[in-house]
Amino acid sequence: MTEKLNYKELGLRVGLEIHRQLDTRKLFSPVPSEFSEEVDFTFERKLRPTISEMGEIDPAALEEFKKGKKYIYQGNYRLTDLVYMDEEPPRGPDTEALKVSLQIGYLLNATPVDEVHFMRKIVIDGSNVSGFQRTAIVAMDGKVDTPWGSVGIPTVCLEEDACRIVERKEKEVVYRLDRLGIPLVEISTTPDIHHPEQAKVVAKYIGDALRATRKVKRGLGTIRQDLNVSIKGGARVEIKGVQELDMIPLIIEREVERQLNLLKIKDELLERGIRPGDIKEEFHDVTEIFGNTGSKIIARAIKSGGKVLAVKLPGFRGLIGREIQPGRRLGTEMADRAKKYVKGIFHIDELPNYGITELEVNAVIEKLGLGEDDAFVLVAAEEETAKKALVEVVKRAKEAIEGVPEETRRVLPDGNTQYMRPLPGKARMYPETDIPPIFITPEMRERIKVNLPELPQERVERFVKEYRIDRSLAETLVNDERDELFEELIGKGLKPSLVASILVVVLKGLKKEAPIENLTEEHIRGAFELYLEGRIAKEAFEEIFTELANNPGKTAQEVAEEKGLTLLGEEEVERIIDEVIRGNIDVIKAKGMGAIGMIMGRAMAKLRGRADGKLVNMLVRKKIQEIAG
Repeated sequence: MTEKLNYKELGLRVGLEIHRQLDTRKLFSPVPSEFSEEVDFTFERKLRPTISEMGEIDPAALEEFKKGKKYIYQGNYRLTDLVYMDEEPPRGPDTEALKVSLQIGYLLNATPVDEVHFMRKIVIDGSNVSGFQRTAIVAMDGKVDTPWGSVGIPTVCLEEDACRIVERKEKEVVYRLDRLGIPLVEISTTPDIHHPEQAKVVAKYIGDALRATRKVKRGLGTIRQDLNVSIKGGARVEIKGVQELDMIPLIIEREVERQLNLLKIKDELLERGIRPGDIKEEFHDVTEIFGNTGSKIIARAIKSGGKVLAVKLPGFRGLIGREIQPGRRLGTEMADRAKKYVKGIFHIDELPNYGITELEVNAVIEKLGLGEDDAFVLVAAEEETAKKALVEVVKRAKEAIEGVPEETRRVLPDGNTQYMRPLPGKARMYPETDIPPIFITPEMRERIKVNLPELPQERVERFVKEYRIDRSLAETLVNDERDELFEELIGKGLKPSLVASILVVVLKGLKKEAPIENLTEEHIRGAFELYLEGRIAKEAFEEIFTELANNPGKTAQEVAEEKGLTLLGEEEVERIIDEVIRGNIDVIKAKGMGAIGMIMGRAMAKLRGRADGKLVNMLVRKKIQEIAG
């Protein structure tokens, strides 16, 4: 969609849900929050939905149950106990996790609740052994201010994370238990975000508040961002699995585009006089038409005893193939629904193709008695399986006549989205009877309030003002979470500009040469200790860090000694400079002081970080001045 969209006129409404793992022990058992590929035992379960406290069954849970899957759980004795096998009541909750979640609430301008009550949220996709997730509200009524206006934060919740998936099979899913129970803070905003860029600003602010605590995990899978997007005339759609901050505006734009195109399809169907009741679950056996087909998919299905079934979709011709997002069509959405049962579908707008001939297409049109605007969808599979797939196609076709269906979708790498399941209803919660209420006392509130950490932007401003370093250096230090180490090193008497330059510029320069993720804070401290003791020059940091990144088992002192990077005495430095000057005497006589750059470069290349740059510069200038007169 190339034209500029007026999001205000479109009535864009976006809400965020951000989930971030806390770096504490597990929430309801004193087990480390770590991952392991070691498996000591397995067990299996089947899960079923239960009635919520509202007396209803959640539609998303019911759909999962209908899949009839079995769940296999892999455990490790060190990282899993009976609580997370659902064989023992929960303990806790972990006091540190509760304290950090309350801190986050205050940083987001929210008010802590007086009592924390845990609830059970029904989840039967196998990701929770018990069939539910424990969750509690810890703070309410926060807000984030943006250039587009304030966005509310109605709830900050503390909950337990789910198992991690290992393998997904047709009727079986294998999960690892190590992630189950890791404390997770969930932050929800009101749908008061009205521009794609505003969503990114809000997500960054919340992310900054989380990082400020220094008690959130980092890395892939530790943060999950979900978007709730709707436009006027459309519907609320939940988009799960948004990983990258910079992708948020694009994902929202693509969802707006999808909803606008679905609304256009709806209008066209209504203009053609099509109503949901016109779409029938009447499936026609057209197998005989494809007796000698060139389609490998269909031929394979027939050979294995399957059939080719077709359904008539009145008024849908030309619309199933209509693009609704780049590279995705209404037919793609129908196929996404059918994929619970079959690998794919065929529809009239893409045929003849895939080995299906025009003669076969015309034969299907004739058999179904299609009019000029009518379409068909084909499925080739075992008969009952094909019928189930076509039921999903019919359901999606009826929704197309209504407009935009409410649903949960997963984000794709290009910013498009794909159907996951129906939107969960409110019938998901019921009280947790194993955990008593936790009272948040005035004393607890006060202790947390007076010890709130700085937000990242506040810390950047302080670094610029207090240490007089460049803003870009300050921002990188804070964003890379090297800021605490920065202040620790300054406290030892090092110059702020030097420390900032090495922690930002030198480390950034090494990214292409060495795996700097192997470089620990202990490595960095060791190198700075050598510098403070006058044993290495600042020019040695780069080589020491490179070697430590490639060989993290070594210490900075070992590298400095092995590489000959310990500082030389002034006499030895002067002797090496004299050698360089003697070898370039003609150039010096010809260029005079203009030769300084060249001589400095050659001298530093020979000294290789074993001399302070200021000393070398002083000696080179002095000697060239003596020669040049």
